[in-house]
Amino acid sequence: MDAPARATARRALDRAATLVRQARIEVPPRGWIRAVRDALGMTTVQLARRLGVAQSAVVHLEQSEAHGGIRLDSLRRAAAAMGCRVVYSFVPDESLERTVEGQARGMAMRELASAAHSMRLEAQGATDGALERVIDERAAELVASRRLWE
Repeated sequence: MDAPARATARRALDRAATLVRQARIEVPPRGWIRAVRDALGMTTVQLARRLGVAQSAVVHLEQSEAHGGIRLDSLRRAAAAMGCRVVYSFVPDESLERTVEGQARGMAMRELASAAHSMRLEAQGATDGALERVIDERAAELVASRRLWE
């Protein structure tokens, strides 16, 4: 994927993550399977029958989900058996665009730090504004490159 396509993908994912973040969806304490099953008034035996498994397998599924160890395909099967679907998402702590910009800026500052220090020692120090422009230019180059996460 080229740099413009990556930027477009980041913006699209940031918009989707904003919607998920605004929904403030919390996983029920005992998991979605148990919460939906209880809300439907379905027993573990009834769900087991719909899944074609033993009742103990449903109990295990619910426990696995509650402890965070359930497989995604198992979660999807259980959801489908209750007339639901799984919506899977990553929600970044901050926007992907900010994450990329921060990574690029930090990398640019590290790369240019020794050069700026040498120039100051030789009394050829760039002004803070000029140094900021150089950092910004290098950060933009890094965002466009494939080296950003090295």
